[in-house]
Amino acid sequence: MARVLVVGGAGYVGGWLTDRLIGEGHDVVVYDMLLYEDFYLKPVPLVHGDVLDVALLSKALRDVDVVVWLAALVGDPACALDASLTQRINAGSLAWLAEHFDGRIIFMSTCSVYGAQDGELTEQSSLNPLSLYAQTKLEAEQHLLDRDAIVFRLGTLYGVGDTYSRLRTDLVVNTLTIRASEHGRMSVFGGRQYRPLLHVRDVSSAVVQAIESTHRGVFNLHAENLTILEIAERVRQQLPEAQLEITELKFQDARNYRVSSAVARDVLGFAPTYSVDDGIHQVKALIEEGRVRDLSSARFSNVESLRPYLVPEVSPLGSEVHVAHQLTRRRTS
Repeated sequence: MARVLVVGGAGYVGGWLTDRLIGEGHDVVVYDMLLYEDFYLKPVPLVHGDVLDVALLSKALRDVDVVVWLAALVGDPACALDASLTQRINAGSLAWLAEHFDGRIIFMSTCSVYGAQDGELTEQSSLNPLSLYAQTKLEAEQHLLDRDAIVFRLGTLYGVGDTYSRLRTDLVVNTLTIRASEHGRMSVFGGRQYRPLLHVRDVSSAVVQAIESTHRGVFNLHAENLTILEIAERVRQQLPEAQLEITELKFQDARNYRVSSAVARDVLGFAPTYSVDDGIHQVKALIEEGRVRDLSSARFSNVESLRPYLVPEVSPLGSEVHVAHQLTRRRTS
């Protein structure tokens, strides 16, 4: 079994993944700065650290066989809050890792690198990143090309992870389910945009398989390709009283793509076990059972959670002094 460092292991993906790795007999350590959490209660060794703190990260990497790198500023709106910081965390940290770690690396990228394209896209398809988030993920991929590394281009995630990690309300399946459950209506702009979708728990199955294999390279990971409108119709199957409002306006998010995960299936044996219907049921059950007090809280959204951190003079992200933000406030005050 391997000694595995899960960087960003206290997050949405990392929670269930950590449980799976321990269940498979691996020796797991979590490295996380708890940006979205007030505490970490899981009985797992934790290094409370920032990925930009290379001195602390170097110590954590000692005697590690595999690094699973989940840490990033995730999502287009969140990354747009501070382009320089996004570049350092999402791409610069991977450049450092590739130079200073000789073991196996499993990295989470995104299918957003494909942008807006027709047809079913494979790992050999042209790339068209339309946002800073996608651009920095693609740049990070390039740093790992000649390493003992697997890159997973994830579809849009959904569903409930482990018992401890926060739910994300800024993901399309979760968002539409919450709106239908709490407000009785969903608004869809356009609706014909395709998304490749993947349950958050199915990521862990791919990682376990990757640790136990010797394969390298880039792999798409998804379970279903659905349009936004088709997702909304799936929600209505479980919440038939919810009203669906369709606005025929060009949606501000121009991404539109379908992918194939045949290579991951054939090479790694990837076989997702959760459907979009499962994810909708999970989120619906959380709401109906009253297990989340306030789903409108900023803590469940990446961009709204990060916004307060990137405005003060000292940001906990990299302990960086944001002079530009200070100057902007002075000019407008």
